[in-house]
Amino acid sequence: MSQANKGVSSARNQGIKRSTGNWIALLDSDDEWLPDKLKMQTDVLSKNTDHFVCHTEEIWIRNGKRVNQKNKHKKSGGWIFSECLTLCAMSPSSIMLHRSLLDEFSGFDESLPACEDYDLWLKICAKYPVLFVNTALIKKYGGHEDQLSQKYWGMDRFRIRALDNLLQYHRLKPEDKQNAVAMLIKKIDIVVNGAIKRNKKHDVEDLIKLRTIYTAESETK
Repeated sequence: MSQANKGVSSARNQGIKRSTGNWIALLDSDDEWLPDKLKMQTDVLSKNTDHFVCHTEEIWIRNGKRVNQKNKHKKSGGWIFSECLTLCAMSPSSIMLHRSLLDEFSGFDESLPACEDYDLWLKICAKYPVLFVNTALIKKYGGHEDQLSQKYWGMDRFRIRALDNLLQYHRLKPEDKQNAVAMLIKKIDIVVNGAIKRNKKHDVEDLIKLRTIYTAESETK
């Protein structure tokens, strides 16, 4: 199957739409599954029938060399919504999830040029626990120029959009909502400060307004 390039979210959604199984596993073009990846996840999910998403540990390769992950990238399972707020806590290529979750949350948001995985994992992890296989079952290759993180400045701009969408249209537990608002405000500050350094302040006027709204809302509670 092929289609005109409409972005990673569109490609994933089209692939999911054309698939027929109940369980979906993703593999990005610059990643690699290791042997038994699918079998190990299938075994874990079959023993935990009340879970609908599973991810795994991973190996990072940058510019041809293995590198260690930082503490902020440490993976875990269970109710990991708070861990998902800072950055994308689960790699798409490590994921196996039930089709019903993709139907429930309408797949990946095709309006986001980047951080579409961050957006979807937030929605899922606010409502469901996840399983984690503490064995490296994928290799993630990075350092190349065509990575999305190299293409866009201020990747937190897209995470802010995801958080705003989550807060507006999805019901969260009170503690999760409070943490999400705090993270949104923090990320706005990061992006605004970065924009000022790059002489791009006009690009973040709407973010400054959004910060004012959420700050006022949090102070009244």
